[in-house]
Amino acid sequence: MEKKNDSAKVIEFIKKYAMVIVLALVLVFFTITTQGKILLPNNISNIISQNAYVFVLATGMLLCILTGGNIDLSVGSVVCFVGAVGATLMESFGVPWPVAVIIMFTVGTVIGATQAFWIAYVRIPPFIVTLAGMLIFRGLSNVVLNGLTVTINDKVGFLKFFGGGADCYIPDFIGKLFGDVFTINITCLVVGFVAVILFIGLEIYGRLKRLKKGYEVDKLIPWIIKLVLISAVVVAVTILLSMFKGIPSVLIIVSVVVLVYSYITSNTTTGRYFYAVGGNEKATRLSGINTNKTYFLAYMNMGFLAALAGMITIARMTSAQPTYGQNYEMDAIASCFIGGASAYGGIGTVPGAIIGATLMGVINLGMLIMGVDQNMQKVVKGLVLLAAVIFDVVSKRGFKLIAKN
Repeated sequence: MEKKNDSAKVIEFIKKYAMVIVLALVLVFFTITTQGKILLPNNISNIISQNAYVFVLATGMLLCILTGGNIDLSVGSVVCFVGAVGATLMESFGVPWPVAVIIMFTVGTVIGATQAFWIAYVRIPPFIVTLAGMLIFRGLSNVVLNGLTVTINDKVGFLKFFGGGADCYIPDFIGKLFGDVFTINITCLVVGFVAVILFIGLEIYGRLKRLKKGYEVDKLIPWIIKLVLISAVVVAVTILLSMFKGIPSVLIIVSVVVLVYSYITSNTTTGRYFYAVGGNEKATRLSGINTNKTYFLAYMNMGFLAALAGMITIARMTSAQPTYGQNYEMDAIASCFIGGASAYGGIGTVPGAIIGATLMGVINLGMLIMGVDQNMQKVVKGLVLLAAVIFDVVSKRGFKLIAKN
């Protein structure tokens, strides 16, 4: 009996932390094969900046997947269309960038709400609605841009705020107080250590609160190990960023998105509805929950975050092009499934999606440094996605590979 309990604990541990373990192993592999180049401060900064749009889109895609394994195929095209509208407004019509940002958010949210209506209330399958959206908004992007590239010249405002260009990093306010004494970004270090202190404090508070209410919590030793490892990773990344240019401004945006949606999905009634609908929609509806509204919120929110990803994309590229956003939906979907979201819905977390996106970013950068052919990079990414989904399906059957009839 004790052996069975031990094996069950091992299986549960593997299921819970599988992608974290894989991410660590992949990072070690590329550290060895690239002779440590992947851990250079500029490359760590590149992973954040180049994958910011994935972090944002994966967060929104997770809510769609939670409702029953549904996906949104239109996000890449919406990213391109919103970016095209914003760039055209700023450069061709002279609209101030804050006003353009409001318009871009409005356009993205309206697109999301329109698609959400057909999905939630008319009950057209999400695959069909968003496939149509992918074609429509890719075509409209070409119409808005006339097939041309629109360059964004507002380097002080829009580009700096949304992380575009080489100088879009949080200035070293603290280091400037000491003149040119420090060669590293002191502000970056302080922010990193404060973040660690807040993280540990919130974890302790949450654990004590759950214990007081009689809820189940992780065992003390594994919980402490988790805190130490996460804190060590944050400190290490902070130190590396401080040795380059500091905190990329886009990291602030991504952090806000991750924190807000992590809170929504884990601490609010609305967040729990997404899990309930994905777990059993019929039972959820019979319990009095408006499942149509839940679907609507998921897809309207996806449009809102696609608009934000569009801003991040055109800021990083300092332009808008009809080809932007291609395969973005695949990156977001892959990140969610790799990060532990269930293909059947009802299971998944925002931190898990971020881990999945980080894993994809590390693989992309590692293979790029190694000089791996782009076609082979796609093969590897496809295999990683397939392996993640196989793991999800097989683990639900007690790690039995062949399904029973």
